[in-house]
Amino acid sequence: MSFRGRLTVFVLLIVLVPMLAVGFALSRLVASGERGKADVRLATSRQVAVNLADQARLQGADVAERIARDPVLLRALRRGDHGLAEIRLQRWLRETSASRIVLRRLGEPLADAGQSDAVFPEIRQLATADGVLRGELMVAVAIASSFAGSVERVTGNPSIVAIDGWLAGSTVGEIRPGVLGSALSEVTADGVDYRVAGFASTSFPDASSRVFVLEPKSVLAAAQRRGRMLIAAVLGGFLLAMLAVAFLVAHSLHRQIARVLEAARRIGGGDYSARIPTDGRDDFAALGEEFNKMVARLEGRETDLLVERERLRVALLRIGDAVGASLDRDALLEVVVAAAREGVGADVGRASVCPPGGSWRVVARSGEEGVGEGALRAVEHRAARTGHAAEAHDGARRALARPLKDSQGSVVALIAIARAGSGFTTSERKLFGHLAGQAARSISNVESHRAATAQALTDPLTGLANRRAFGERLTLEVDRVSRFPDQALSLLMLDIDDFKLVNDTLGHQVGDKVLCEVARILRRGARDVDLPVRYGGEELALIVPGADIDGAVRVAERIRERVASLAMPVCGELDGPVQITLSIGVAQLRPGAPDAASLVAAADGALYRAKRAGKNRVERAPTAIGVPAE
Repeated sequence: MSFRGRLTVFVLLIVLVPMLAVGFALSRLVASGERGKADVRLATSRQVAVNLADQARLQGADVAERIARDPVLLRALRRGDHGLAEIRLQRWLRETSASRIVLRRLGEPLADAGQSDAVFPEIRQLATADGVLRGELMVAVAIASSFAGSVERVTGNPSIVAIDGWLAGSTVGEIRPGVLGSALSEVTADGVDYRVAGFASTSFPDASSRVFVLEPKSVLAAAQRRGRMLIAAVLGGFLLAMLAVAFLVAHSLHRQIARVLEAARRIGGGDYSARIPTDGRDDFAALGEEFNKMVARLEGRETDLLVERERLRVALLRIGDAVGASLDRDALLEVVVAAAREGVGADVGRASVCPPGGSWRVVARSGEEGVGEGALRAVEHRAARTGHAAEAHDGARRALARPLKDSQGSVVALIAIARAGSGFTTSERKLFGHLAGQAARSISNVESHRAATAQALTDPLTGLANRRAFGERLTLEVDRVSRFPDQALSLLMLDIDDFKLVNDTLGHQVGDKVLCEVARILRRGARDVDLPVRYGGEELALIVPGADIDGAVRVAERIRERVASLAMPVCGELDGPVQITLSIGVAQLRPGAPDAASLVAAADGALYRAKRAGKNRVERAPTAIGVPAE
C-alpha cells in the first residue's frame, strides 16, 4: 500500500474509531436513559397501586369499626358460637360494602364469610369491656379483579393481582401459574412481553397476595430505537464532513512528502549538495531545515559516536552498581549478561548456575543461540575448574568467562561472552569483571534473603509452614477462587487427640516426637500444590487447592488412617507404644459468601464437631463457604 493509501486509512481510522466509540457510548446512554424513564414510570404506577390498596384498607377500616361494635358478634366471640358468628357476618356483608369478613378466636378461625378473592383486609383486635383480648376481625372491601381494573384506569398500565401464586384478577391475558408468587421483573401474557413492578400486601391468614403493574417491553424498545436512529443520523452527517476533510488533507500531505522523498534520495546517492525545500512556516518546512542541518553534521558524527560509547560504558558501570541490590537471581543474571554483551561488543553471552551436588544449567542468554558454542564451552569449563576468570578461543571466536562465588568461596554461577574478531581489551575485561563482581554480591544477597524468608515462614520443630505462611497462602488461594470461580479450594483443620495427656504422662520430648511424626505423615499425604501447616500447638492444617469437599474428605480420611495405624515405641510408664489419633474438620470455599476467615471458621467448627462426636474421625462443614465473584 502506498503512503497516500496508508495516510488515508490512518485518517479514516482516527475519525471512524472515535466516532464509533462515541456512537456506542451515546447508544448505551440513550438505552440507559430510556430504561431509567421506564423504571420511573413503573415505579410511579406501582406507588399509585400502593395508594389504591391503602384506600381500600381505609374503607375496610370504616366497616371494621362498625362491625367491631356489634354486641351480638362479641357475644358469639366470647362463647365461641360458630353458627351465631356466621349469621352476623352474613348480615354485615349484606348491609355494608364488605366483600369478605373473617373472625378469629384465640388465633383459630371462628367464622369466615364473603368472597375468596377479596384483598387488602383491615385487621382489628377485639377485646371485652375488661380489656381481655378475645379475637381478631379482618374486613376487606376490595375484590382482586375490580382492583386490577381500577389500577389500569388510574395508571394506564395493565395490572395483575395474585393470591397464593394464582391469578385472581388481571387486565391482561392468562399468566402461567406458579410464577405469580415471586418478585417478578418480566412476564409474558398472550405472547406480549411485559416489564413488571409489584408489591406484597397484607392478606387473610390462609392466603398471600401480590399486586403487579405491567408495561409492554415494546414501549421501552421503541423509545431506545428512536434515540439510536437520531444518534446515527447526526454521526452519519459528521462522518461525511470528516471524510471530505480527510481527503483534502491526505492529498496535500502527499505532495509535500513527495518533495521530501526526492531530496532524500539524492542525499542517499551521495549528493550532499541536495537540500530539502523549506518554503513556508509549517512543520514540513521545519523538517526540511532540520534535515539539511543533519547533512551538514555528518562529517563530525564520528567524534560524537566515540563520546556516546564512553557514556555507554559509564552507564553500564552504574547498571552494575544498581544490580548489586537485586534479589531475583535469574533476572539479575539476565540483565548482567545483556549489559556485558552490549558493553564490550560481544555477539553472544550466557549465564549458568550450579546448585550444590547438581550440574551446570544455563539460566540466561543474550544474542543468537548457538553462536560461538565451542568457545563458550571451553572458557566456561576452564573458569569452573580454576575458579578464576578465563579466556579461550575457537577458530575465529574469542570468549571470556568469569566465575561468581558465594560467601564461602564456592563457584555458584558463571558468566561468559564471545565474539568474532579481535580479543578483548583491558578496559573491556575490567568492565566485564565489575559487572560479574556486582552480580556475585547480589547472588549472595539473594541466598541470604531466601534463607531468612524460609526461616520466617517455617515452624522450627516440625518443618511445616507456620501460621504466617498459612495466612499469606490462604489469602492468595481465596483471591484465585474469586477470579476463577470454577476453581475449588478446600481446607483441613487437624488436631491430635488427647495430646495434653501425652505431654503430661510421657513428657514434652515425647510430645515433640509425636508432633514431628504426625507432621511427617501430613507432609507425605499432601500434593506438591498443597500446603501443610502447623497452625498452633497440636493443631495442624492443610490447604488443598483445586479439590472439592469430597476430594478433601478422602485426603483427610487417608491421613487419619495413617496416623491411627502409627504406633510409637517410647520408654516410660506405658507397657506398649503410644497410639495417636486425629480429629479433622473439612470445609470448601465456593463463590457466593465471605472470605478466608469464614473458611477457617467453618473448618474449625467441623473439627470441634469431630471432637465432640468421639474423636478419631473426619467431619465436613455443613455448607460450602464462598467468596464474592469479581
